[in-house]
Amino acid sequence: MRIGKQDQAITSIATSDDKSITVRGHDLCSELIGKIEFVDYFWLLVIGKTPTNEQRMMTNACLVAIAEHGLVPSVQAARMTLAAGPDSWQGAISAGLLGMGTVVAGSSEIAGRFVVDIVKKCADGRDIEEVCRESLERIKAERQKVPGLGHPQHSAGDPRADVLLKLADTHGISGEHIQVLRMLAKLAPDIINRPLPINVSGAIPAVMLDAGWPVDAMKGIPLLARAAGLVAHLFEESQRSIGFIMSHQADQAIAYEESETSEFAHGHQQPKGRTL
Repeated sequence: MRIGKQDQAITSIATSDDKSITVRGHDLCSELIGKIEFVDYFWLLVIGKTPTNEQRMMTNACLVAIAEHGLVPSVQAARMTLAAGPDSWQGAISAGLLGMGTVVAGSSEIAGRFVVDIVKKCADGRDIEEVCRESLERIKAERQKVPGLGHPQHSAGDPRADVLLKLADTHGISGEHIQVLRMLAKLAPDIINRPLPINVSGAIPAVMLDAGWPVDAMKGIPLLARAAGLVAHLFEESQRSIGFIMSHQADQAIAYEESETSEFAHGHQQPKGRTL
């Protein structure tokens, strides 16, 4: 059964034969291994060309900023998975990455698209403050969270975001996406009725977009970074396990409450299964 588009059966990333491996037109063994840094290789793989000095610096900074934030839910999922299956590193890494959703660690893409949409609306000459205000008022009316703003722990301001934005300013990277993000943060308190400082998941897409990284690949930045952090947690888990400690603490902290709507809560017997 044929599903989806069937034309353009091509790839421009890599190919190999019995004697060589070619990546984006470069011989892997003679041109890349030992001659290129990983961030440069990452840009080459995704974009098709190596980054400028400023792009390299900004990418490194973003990866370092988001790689680790303690025992967040995705890390706990990974460590408990490894505790239950010590031979399944790939499963534990997957559990951690799958936990990077729209609430914790994985919201950079959403914030990036939000900022890009505002930039596009301003492209025809509309005032940036007007468009940002309209966007915030719409979000308030829909009772949604503002992408890229606010943090449950760093409520007074996310220090990671501050450093990333300062780096972008210092190295001449700051452009229209950072301008939009800062305008949103400026207007948000009056419209949303509470302070909403820029968070790291807002700063990362803003600085990377201004650096030339595509929004369609934005989620790859936190995914790559957190994969490195998860490796650290899984190695520690293999040496000094806390996975079952976390599981036990969760079991102790959560109370059982019988559902009043359950038929079994009202004296009904569970139907007996048919014996085959």
